[in-house]
Amino acid sequence: MSFLHAERLWLLLGVLVLVITYVAVLRLRTRSIARYTNPELHERLAPTLAGRRRHVAPALALVALSTLLVAAAQPTRLEQVPREEGVVVLAIDTSLSMTATDIEPTRLEAAIDGATSFVDDLPAGIEVGLVAFDSDARLLVSPTTDHANVQAAIESLTTNPRTATGEAVFTSLDAVRTALADETTSSGEAVPAAIVLLSDGVETVGRPVEEATTAAVDAKVPVSTIAYGTPTGTVNIEGENLPVPADTTAMSAVAEATGGNYFEATTAGELQDVYANIQTTIGYETQPREVGRALLGAAFAVLLLAGGFAVLTTARPL
Repeated sequence: MSFLHAERLWLLLGVLVLVITYVAVLRLRTRSIARYTNPELHERLAPTLAGRRRHVAPALALVALSTLLVAAAQPTRLEQVPREEGVVVLAIDTSLSMTATDIEPTRLEAAIDGATSFVDDLPAGIEVGLVAFDSDARLLVSPTTDHANVQAAIESLTTNPRTATGEAVFTSLDAVRTALADETTSSGEAVPAAIVLLSDGVETVGRPVEEATTAAVDAKVPVSTIAYGTPTGTVNIEGENLPVPADTTAMSAVAEATGGNYFEATTAGELQDVYANIQTTIGYETQPREVGRALLGAAFAVLLLAGGFAVLTTARPL
């Protein structure tokens, strides 16, 4: 917890002074009572149980006062809130290796399920685009807040030969630039943008992924990558079983260089978890939220309780 006006917490020293004063007064009272030589009068003058009860109301009042002073310092806590603006481009590998069944029912079908859930959970103000890449990279949906349209495009993905990973990053960057143009948030800051790249194999065609990484770094657009598939996955092409492991080295290098996050997913469940993690990072931001009102309510409740105890301990039966 942090405070907008931490200097006001110095006022709590006043509460400490009150506590010290209260204790000092009690000791003086005890000494005064002790002057009576007859010990039998002590309990009548200051009954033990009644004395303890009399301390409850002042103690509660001091707690209420302390709480009010803390509230005056305007305490805050960090909370995740949906972003009102932002651009995310999903780049999904649609090469033939995505037909592998090491992730049931197939890599592609599991990827479709994960991606549609990801888009569904993003805040409404986030613009989402979709890029599919195999022998080339294609922008299927320009960044838009129409998430249903993006989900429909994801569900229609099909596979083709080859893997143009670098081209996927370049196409995604172009989509981000077009969406952002010169837009800024209401605070004057740049609209946040990110690329989420899922690939299950090694780049085989197009501009090198290293060149695309440099372009993303220059554009200051983070690329979060998902190395998808098991190391032992295979795909049958023209009667031949070919190994199709994910290129973990390239994917981790892209994420590290651009400031994105790197993930590995070898099951449908892991992929769902990865997308949920990315969705939280991209779709939400951490902001300080003031919690002083809650403390004010608690302080008044304790103050009322103190008043009740004071009435009970000082009231006299008729």
